[in-house]
Amino acid sequence: MKRIFLPLALLALTAVVVGIVVKWQEHRIEDTPPGDRQPVLAVKANAPSTVDAGQQQLILALAEAGRGADSPGEIVIDYPIDGSIFPPDMIAPTFLWHDDTPDVDRWLINVALADGEGHIYVLAEGDPPPMGETDPRCFGPTNEPYEPTPYQASAKSWTPDADVWEAIKAQSAEAPASVIMYGFNSDRPSHVLSTGQMTMTTSRDPVDAPIFYRDVPLMPVRSDEDGVIKPLADANLGLIQWRLKDVSRPDSRVVLADIPTCANCHSFSADGQTLGMDVDGPSGDKGAYALAQIERDMSIGPDEIITWNSFADKPEGHRTIGFLSRVSPDGQHVISTVNEAVYVANFTDHEFLQVFYPTRGILAYYSRRTDEMKALPGADDTDYVHCDPVWTPDGETVVFARARACDPYSDEKPTHANDERELQIQFDLFRIPFKDGLGGEPEPIEGASNNGMSNTFPKVSPDGKWIVFVKCRNGQLMRPDGELWIVPVEGGQARKMACNTRLMNSWHSFSPNGRWMVFSSKSNTPYTQMLLTHIDADGNDSPAILIPNATAANRAVNIPEFVNINYDELVSMEVPGVAYYQNFNRGNKLMAAGRLHEAIAEFNKALGAEPTSVRINTQLGTCFTKVRQLGQASACFERVVQTDPKNTIALINLGALYVSRGMPAKAIRYLEDALKIDPDVTDAHINLGIALDMCGDPQEAFKHFQEASTLSPDSAKAHNGLGLTSGKMGRTDEAIEHFQKALLIDPQFHIARRNLRKALQAKTMNQGS
Repeated sequence: MKRIFLPLALLALTAVVVGIVVKWQEHRIEDTPPGDRQPVLAVKANAPSTVDAGQQQLILALAEAGRGADSPGEIVIDYPIDGSIFPPDMIAPTFLWHDDTPDVDRWLINVALADGEGHIYVLAEGDPPPMGETDPRCFGPTNEPYEPTPYQASAKSWTPDADVWEAIKAQSAEAPASVIMYGFNSDRPSHVLSTGQMTMTTSRDPVDAPIFYRDVPLMPVRSDEDGVIKPLADANLGLIQWRLKDVSRPDSRVVLADIPTCANCHSFSADGQTLGMDVDGPSGDKGAYALAQIERDMSIGPDEIITWNSFADKPEGHRTIGFLSRVSPDGQHVISTVNEAVYVANFTDHEFLQVFYPTRGILAYYSRRTDEMKALPGADDTDYVHCDPVWTPDGETVVFARARACDPYSDEKPTHANDERELQIQFDLFRIPFKDGLGGEPEPIEGASNNGMSNTFPKVSPDGKWIVFVKCRNGQLMRPDGELWIVPVEGGQARKMACNTRLMNSWHSFSPNGRWMVFSSKSNTPYTQMLLTHIDADGNDSPAILIPNATAANRAVNIPEFVNINYDELVSMEVPGVAYYQNFNRGNKLMAAGRLHEAIAEFNKALGAEPTSVRINTQLGTCFTKVRQLGQASACFERVVQTDPKNTIALINLGALYVSRGMPAKAIRYLEDALKIDPDVTDAHINLGIALDMCGDPQEAFKHFQEASTLSPDSAKAHNGLGLTSGKMGRTDEAIEHFQKALLIDPQFHIARRNLRKALQAKTMNQGS
């Protein structure tokens, strides 16, 4: 597998400078053999010591020297940031620092406990930052391995052994511990050449819940389809995974994978018993939504899938997707944006590969008890777009974002995220009573509205005291300038959070106990990572800490959501209802490889699950046509037309098939229907001309060949048809001219050459008579 550097976690505050030069017996400090324990000395601290007598003497001398001498060089500790707070149930971080002092090649790390007497000393070699494994399946023409900046690549690192980290956490819970670094040269370990320090605390609040998140490749595909969210090619959808991460473990668990369709936003009830997740449903229903009981091994069946397209008050012909749906705390309701129009811009930049946000839409809710889906009064004004709904912990209030509604188009197409050519829209946060679906009057939330910025993606703390939201200049979701802000739930003075990184802060979620918040950021690498911050009862948060080993270094983490279960209470998930997509995708690959009979077998399996699918029947009909099973092909396109009577491709294909089968009367009916829908399709005119000629009406056939020739002057088939019908109407010279034009366009058109020969022979015979 390819390997790349994990980047520096975050920009750090400037380290405190202390140091001294001391005398010491000169002997070289040897490298620690790979796999050996780190040299550790515990002094009045409950931690394992692994050093020998010589190392102990050196460490104590260096520590003493570092406490009071003249100006040594500065060590900048990049990560963790000064003042970081760690959960007691989190694995060890990787400390990162820069030391430009000449000749320094080793460091003594002194974890000084708050009592002033306890110390945990570690000799560190300052290895380069550890390299992360990459997933080779997730490289493509529109992305690349992340190359660390020169600053990132030049960092030094140290990851405490597990038992040392446990000791550090245990003895930094009462008060902050200071992490002090002394730089020295291994050939002359008698001088402290550089120093730096930071402080850290271990909270008494555990995270105490795993994080469920989507693990995605960043392989953008260019799409100019208006309103179509397409960050990934269909062929790569199976690379998306859903994982569960316990911060106390070095690994994470894939619980759902190889779903060959789109599944997106997810949320959970407060008790962790109910999962809600967007899934593509039968016949490509983008509004399908799974609502299922959490189990160790989940299988989401058809009876656990609803569709927002069953909302009765949709505009005629509208297909809704249900935007950013959210399960209520008790699991009995789901609220979502329906009747939406969405502004979308897709880019081939894998760092920020898309922009999307709704510009129209109302809030609707689904009740599991009544099986009803209704608009929420007060959040159903079509003059506004309503989105990002979330519940207060008691389920009595919905907080959401609102803006003046507009059409989802901009005058010019943007070329990158935050391009001024994006459609400009700014949201404000509102609250509205739910009242079991009765709704009420929406009220703007002071501090998160009318501030000249876009305020979106609110999340309410489990104690009901705080709203954390994203503030940015325009739009919402994954904005480069997105910042996390916190405001009292009743409104008031908003504060920018301390955990913000330099680039994109979004997708946040509170832990069930309310003391931790996970969020996503691109501050370190284009491949989005998960970070964690502690939030106390007064809404004060700490610098962000990285959640390591969440995914491969060339994959991105998004939509992290805490779920109130134990790690082993969710091991696997499957969605049998969308398994037919796997057969469909395999069929497409076999079809592209020319293995048509094998493709037919896969498409037939898919058709067994979705007999009315337009896409499956179209591909299957095309395969049957290519292997000359024309009756089977006709049956496929007949099913398409039954499902979608205005599908011009199916109508034209049926016309061509019935012509080939010698059934021109049936062909005429389908081709005339196709031309009523779209009169400018060249192939439809040509096939209709052939069918009319077969029925003995060359004059009417000539008109359609002529129309085909007008639409496509370089159509050899149109000129061949004109030649045939001209000849039948006694216009031999005209026929010869058309056959000659057909051959000029396509010299390999053997039928036209044969027809030309016959026309010339007829002309000769006529001249002879």
